Amino acid sequence: MAIKVSKPTGNARRQLSFVKFDVDKEKPEKSLTYGKIRISGRNNYGRITVRNRGGGSKRLYREVDFSQLSAANKSAKVLSVQYDPNRSAHIALVQYEDGQKSYVLAPEKLKSGMSIVCSEKAAVRVGNRMKLKSIPPSSEVHNVELTGQYGGQIARSAGSKATLLGIDGKYAQIRLPSGEVRKVSCECYASIGNVSNQDHSKEVIGKAGRKRSFGRRPHVRGKAKNPVDHPHGGGEGATSIGMPHPKTPWGMPALGHKTRGKKKKSSKLILQKRK
Repeated sequence: MAIKVSKPTGNARRQLSFVKFDVDKEKPEKSLTYGKIRISGRNNYGRITVRNRGGGSKRLYREVDFSQLSAANKSAKVLSVQYDPNRSAHIALVQYEDGQKSYVLAPEKLKSGMSIVCSEKAAVRVGNRMKLKSIPPSSEVHNVELTGQYGGQIARSAGSKATLLGIDGKYAQIRLPSGEVRKVSCECYASIGNVSNQDHSKEVIGKAGRKRSFGRRPHVRGKAKNPVDHPHGGGEGATSIGMPHPKTPWGMPALGHKTRGKKKKSSKLILQKRK
């Protein structure tokens, strides 16, 4: 993959760039796709809880198997590596020995025709999935489980990876992409390698219209609003926000304020906080 810069045919496209995907140009597997209902930032009551969401291109949702335990100990052949509009990473269509097909997260360097397996103990090879206690220290892993039999929950976005630092009793110590070091049960599963599409973070959106196609609506700065609408609002011209620290529209501290619950049970498993 490589970053391709568009021709400066106008001011809107002057800085625009996109990733030239190295994927197989095949249609998604029909049995593993279904229509995705847009919620546009609304909760089950229909109230907007996440602002600046809505619109965007239509998408088919690909059902990705983050656990792979339903076909444990069965070898799977990679049929194709495909683009997924619902996530930053690529996905791989695999077929197991019994003919069952499934989508899994595609790690870097996984190609069509290769074989992968999910087992308690397997060869340390890109795409294979096994328990943390079976993985040698200093290995790069992704799609790591936090709770057994629950499926991978962390290190799933494009280019992300976690590093297995070592085994300490019934826990494995892993360094997450954020820099946080935490303990995870040795019985949890993880996949070998780092997630595909590493150049995703280097893309330059370039114009507002392209952001709208992603389902993002315009975001207005608090400083540009009236005082009745935002704590930062008001003032003549380009004045400052008028307070020592920024706030949310509802008056809560923003930028640096810690929101993690102090009584969270999993806090005792965190050995080093994220940077």
